[in-house]
Amino acid sequence: MSTPIRFDFTRQDALGQASTAHAWARVPEALDPAARAALNARAKALLAARGAVLVAHYYVEPELQDLALATGGIVADSLEMARFGRDHAAQELVVAGVRFMGESAKILSPHKTVRMPELEATCSLDLACPAEDFAAFCDAHPDRSVVVYANTSAAVKARADWMVTSSCALGIVEHLKAQGRKILWAPDRHLGRYIQQTTGADMLLWQGECIVHDEFKGLELELLKAEHPQAKVLVHPESPSAVVALADVVGSTSQLLKAVTDAPTGTFIVATDNGLLHRMRQLAPQATLMEAPTAGNGATCKSCAHCPWMAMNGLQALVDCLERQTGEIQVPEPVRGQALGCIERMLAFVAAHPQVLATPATRATPHLVTGLGAA
Repeated sequence: MSTPIRFDFTRQDALGQASTAHAWARVPEALDPAARAALNARAKALLAARGAVLVAHYYVEPELQDLALATGGIVADSLEMARFGRDHAAQELVVAGVRFMGESAKILSPHKTVRMPELEATCSLDLACPAEDFAAFCDAHPDRSVVVYANTSAAVKARADWMVTSSCALGIVEHLKAQGRKILWAPDRHLGRYIQQTTGADMLLWQGECIVHDEFKGLELELLKAEHPQAKVLVHPESPSAVVALADVVGSTSQLLKAVTDAPTGTFIVATDNGLLHRMRQLAPQATLMEAPTAGNGATCKSCAHCPWMAMNGLQALVDCLERQTGEIQVPEPVRGQALGCIERMLAFVAAHPQVLATPATRATPHLVTGLGAA
């Protein structure tokens, strides 16, 4: 059994045209302990029998994160997922995440079988940037280097010069700015605005957003911070500017995790998908972790930051795709080859400049000014 959830999107795109996309997420019902244990054992056996490796994102359900680690896989952000899948010896990758992550794995590993527990697990940023509309936008601005966030389809990546993740986006944009390049950015407007303000680069922004991070509330976060003045606020840069302005640390999922493990007895308010808190609690069990608010007092759920499409990845879906050999990702040519270029360019840049991944932005860096955020 599962519970369907429907979302409507009515934001204007970067061409100034309002379009409505309809998407839904089928969230599995909770398992009782016996069913969970049985499915977990079955999944382990199937992964071993098929010689497959499970690659899971920090935002999927805790039992999938634990299963990936217990079976020789990985729990990571999208950049590390891409590198791990490419470099692992397994010829079958099972990607627990959302569709663009499975596509990225297939783009980098065309001769491997790439499966996903739920092919319909998507992303609001991917949905908000249709490939045909994006191609028209690029055609209208041929003088700009096209930089796209990882949360995009293979077809959008095929049109890009660079793909970035939140862990390396600042470094790559700073590199392009130093070369005198103007940038066309897609799809996340919050992340784009943060990078634009931090680097001073000339950036034209597509108007998409992550439905999870867009819900964080600056006023409510300020009130919570006042109640816990000793707490450090950890924020993902996909969040609104009012939320980023209150941050002590701004960074990718892996960078926020590092901030907690570097101070394992600290107190933190975390403004990102709450799936990350599972790994934070495992690696820093003495830390005090609070979820940043997504609503005001009186709301049914005051802190409910969890991607419904990530939640579609469940143990039953994983077992089904392995038993039935379903959920295979295909990225046809020439799209795959065209998309490969922008991903490999990012990976090569990160390999040559590993320092761009090392440290998230903090109030101690020149990029952040207390009360202003990125400046």
